[in-house]
Amino acid sequence: MNGKTETKERLRLLTVIREEALLRQRDIYPKEEKVDTWPNLVVKELICMLIFAIVLVAWAMFQNAPLEELANPGLTPKEAKAPWYFVGLQELLVYFDPWISGVVLPTVILVGLALIPYLDPDPIKGVGRYAIWNRKFAVFCFLFGFTMWFALVAVGQYFRGPYWSFYWPWESKEIAKQTEVVLTNFPLPAGIAFLAGYFILGLIVPAVAFQNFFWRLGLLRYHIAMILFMMMMLVPVKILLRQAFHIRYILKTPWFNI
Repeated sequence: MNGKTETKERLRLLTVIREEALLRQRDIYPKEEKVDTWPNLVVKELICMLIFAIVLVAWAMFQNAPLEELANPGLTPKEAKAPWYFVGLQELLVYFDPWISGVVLPTVILVGLALIPYLDPDPIKGVGRYAIWNRKFAVFCFLFGFTMWFALVAVGQYFRGPYWSFYWPWESKEIAKQTEVVLTNFPLPAGIAFLAGYFILGLIVPAVAFQNFFWRLGLLRYHIAMILFMMMMLVPVKILLRQAFHIRYILKTPWFNI
């Protein structure tokens, strides 16, 4: 009798399943209707691509290319802008050092946006689904980075005039503006403390506020995703400090400036 009881107890121990695992299984395999990617999704994407191509061709036919006269080596123009697809990088030069704005930040942002599906795969709700509300973090990161890039392009292309001064649409770019107000830098200890606090809070607060998100990603993927996210968010933070508080650099060193 004791032997049978011991055997049953062993079987019970071997078949213990955590409640969380059962919930995850129910979420992974919900009883709902599913549709095939082809043709339901692919045909819609093809239609969107064709509409976008038609609009782009029509725009090219009715909009003249912004070509100027041949360059004169003896005359330096007041307003020198890169092609529109590089104007966003030129706009970043206002807020960061050239090597940061031209190499580091674009590389980090583009790599981070490309890694979002791998850093936040969301196997519970994201597999085989294309609903926005099931991938809130991934969709928000991509749309924010995508929109921010074109916002920088728009500001550099339409709101910058001679000597890269800011001009509203109703202001004439023929009139040169006065020199910008005097900018200041954070003292070195304050700059280090600001960046340390920014990254530490950026890692701790989401993990505490969104614990399910933290445990779903895991420790390593969470830290990689959040560090990339905070580096992207450092661009609007730096723009805010420059425009609102006239801060040029948060951290100024003999080797690099942020």
